[in-house]
Formats: sequence, C-alpha cells, structure tokens
Amino acid sequence: MPAAITPQDLRFMRIALEVAAEGAAIGEVPIAAVLVHEERPLASSHNFRETWQDPTAHAEIIVIRAASKQLGTWRLLDSTLYVTVEPCAMCLGAIILARIPRVIFGARDPKAGACGSVFDLSQEPRLNHRVAVTGEVLDEESQALLQEFFRNLRFDGKLVEELRQEDSL
Repeated sequence: MPAAITPQDLRFMRIALEVAAEGAAIGEVPIAAVLVHEERPLASSHNFRETWQDPTAHAEIIVIRAASKQLGTWRLLDSTLYVTVEPCAMCLGAIILARIPRVIFGARDPKAGACGSVFDLSQEPRLNHRVAVTGEVLDEESQALLQEFFRNLRFDGKLVEELRQEDSL
C-alpha cells in the first residue's frame, strides 16, 4: 500500500502544476514533472514534444536526464518523482531503469497510463525494480489544467477555421 501523502508531497505537486502551466503558455500539453532527491527539488520540466518535435520529450524523461547529470549517476535512489499526469510506458520504463523508488502523480491517463490505467508496470514481477506509486494527488487541479488547455485549443482551432472560411468568401 502506498505511503500517506505528506504536506511536502502536496507542495511539490503544486510546483509541478505551476511548471505544467508554464508549458501550456508556450503551446505544450500541460504535463510537468519535479524530481526531488533527499527532500530537495533537483530538476523540473514540462513536456517539450511540440517545441522540439520530439516524441520522447516528456517531462519525466527530461527531468530524469537532468537529475542524473547533476548527481553524476543514473541511479536516482532516495528520490521521488512528482508528475501532473500518470506516466506512460516509456516514462515508467525510464523511472524503473533509473531506480526511482516513488512516484506521485495527479490525473490518471486512461489512454496511455502505465501505473494502472491501461496497465501497471510499476509492480510487474518480471522486472528487476518496483516503484511505489500514489495517484490522483491534486487530481482536480491536474485535470483542470488539461481541460482548459484542450478547450482553448479547440476554440483556437475553431476560430482559425472560421477565419479561413471568411477568407474564402
């Protein structure tokens, strides 16, 4: 059973939500991660998939790379990863390989979540490392960011289409 959520967990999730909002402001889907090592934030990022046109530019991957570089090791023991949305299979694979022992996430991802929504790699017995996962922490806030982003995207898309139709008249 996952450990109880602490006030510190909520604080770091709120930081992740702030970073996610920064991503939304530049046109990225508002997903962000904060890696905390020995109770201090070591790295944070939002997705950069659209900006870099890189399908692997997920916040979790970026943060794992930055933290590994700072610590000089790929083993991110004594760390917790805070993510605004449930990690996908690629990201959970990287989390497992980096030996991150704990993940806290906000919104579930019913289409790609690898921590129980689509499948659960965090407790897969055939893998050499397990991850303690706690989900739906500040879930409403995480979902609200996503919903607002996609609502604005649909509105902007509709507005662009309306302008195109007007130009063709």
